[in-house]
Amino acid sequence: MKIWVDADACPVAMRKILFKAAQRTGTEVTLIANQAISVPRSPLITMRQVPQGFDVADDEIVRLVQPGDLVITSDIPLASEAIDKGATALSGRGELFDKENIRGLLNMRDFMDTLRGSGIQTGGHAALGQAEIKAFADQLDRWLARRK
Repeated sequence: MKIWVDADACPVAMRKILFKAAQRTGTEVTLIANQAISVPRSPLITMRQVPQGFDVADDEIVRLVQPGDLVITSDIPLASEAIDKGATALSGRGELFDKENIRGLLNMRDFMDTLRGSGIQTGGHAALGQAEIKAFADQLDRWLARRK
């Protein structure tokens, strides 16, 4: 069981939580990004830099993820591909993606994309706050506890 992080868009607060969880539970965490990201010295925590390009980091995560792994991402298509491979996905805001909710989320994402493509302003997420950080940490702890 490993945790794969779509690190280009992963907030620092979430990375810190992941690093602590890796040390506490002995779980391997790999950050994948197309830019170098500093990680603590630990045999459990690695950073893999991939070339620049559209979805290169996502493709690498999909290539490496195994059933039972966890993918940290807010990218709904990446979450869907990870779930198709038997993994679970968790957003940086603490939303757990699974087989039951991913299709609806993909449909909503596509609908919002269509609206934006036609010029309608749809807004975005509110700034990351303490509630989202706590929700992320809680979901991560629950996932780790189920894996013991």
